[in-house]
This record gives sequence, structure tokens and C-alpha cells, in this order.
Amino acid sequence: MASSLKLIRRVSRSLNSINNRRLLSSSSASRVFPQHSILYRPFLSSFLYNDNPNHVSNKHFCSQGPAAIDYSALLQEDEFHKLADGTIHDLLEKIEEYGDSVDIDGFDIDYGNQVLTVKFGSLGTYVLNKQTPNRQIWMSSPVSGPSRFDWDRHDGAWIYRRTKARLLETLESEIQQLCGDPIKLS
Repeated sequence: MASSLKLIRRVSRSLNSINNRRLLSSSSASRVFPQHSILYRPFLSSFLYNDNPNHVSNKHFCSQGPAAIDYSALLQEDEFHKLADGTIHDLLEKIEEYGDSVDIDGFDIDYGNQVLTVKFGSLGTYVLNKQTPNRQIWMSSPVSGPSRFDWDRHDGAWIYRRTKARLLETLESEIQQLCGDPIKLS
């Protein structure tokens, strides 16, 4: 941020030295600098003509998006690994048992490099993996698409924040929908 402010100050000084106000307000400015036409004048003037060199107008940067969340404050890394590994290993065992009990052509389950891949033949493939920096379990589903599940201490479950869906219940519902036979994961 400091280097951007230095650059803005330098550009401002340079443009002011050539009487930039007159240039941008003249009718020839749109021909010489089409990008500096009427639409850009308020934006440029907020940088170039403000007495405070640190001023950056918020109204021109409303599309920055939400502030970053410090996920490490939500769940310590060792606790995250314990919970995520336990969940993924339980899923591995239960889905493997389920695959043995139902007749699905092309069923395969694999766990390697901390990624659980469950293939239901032509019905689709699930991929579940840990995202340590975000403290999330990510799931790619042939039914619902991608989802990111956060650990909810209050509920004691992995929750998809957008829909409030639980990981295990989502998998139970979707696998039953795909295969026709119920599965108990929780």
C-alpha cells in the first residue's frame, strides 16, 4: 500500500507540473487522452487534486469484495488435521463398506495424498480433500458441484456456510440419490 501511495504522489506531482487541470478540462483532452474523458475525471481528480496524499476515495473501490477471514483464529491447525483426517478416514471406511454391499459397475475408492476419490462408475465421482490454510474440507460432487465445509464447534459438524448443509448428511442424501440405496455416514 505504501509503494502505491508513493507512485500516486509521484504521478500526481508530474501531472500537476504540466498543468493537468487545464489539460483534463479542455475539449481536446478526450482526443488526446480518451481514457480521461468525462467518466474518468472524478476518479482521477480524487487522486490528483486531494490535499491529503494518503486519501483514497472509497466510492471508487466498492468492488473490492469482502474482507479476508483469518481462518487460523477459528480452528488451530493441529485440531483441524485431527478433525479432518478423522472425518475423511471414517468416510473412506463407510463408503468402502457401502460399495461392497451395492452392485455398482465401476465403483472404486482411493485415498492418496490426503485426497479421497470415490468413483461411482458412470454415475459420477466425488473428490474430498483438506484445505489446511482455510481450515476447510472441500468436496467436488457430481450432484451439487463444489462445496467448502467449515468445522462448526457449536454443531460439532462440517458445515457448508452458504446453504448450512452438513457434509455427512449431504453425502448420505446425494449417494442415495445416485445409487438408489441408503447409506449411513453419521
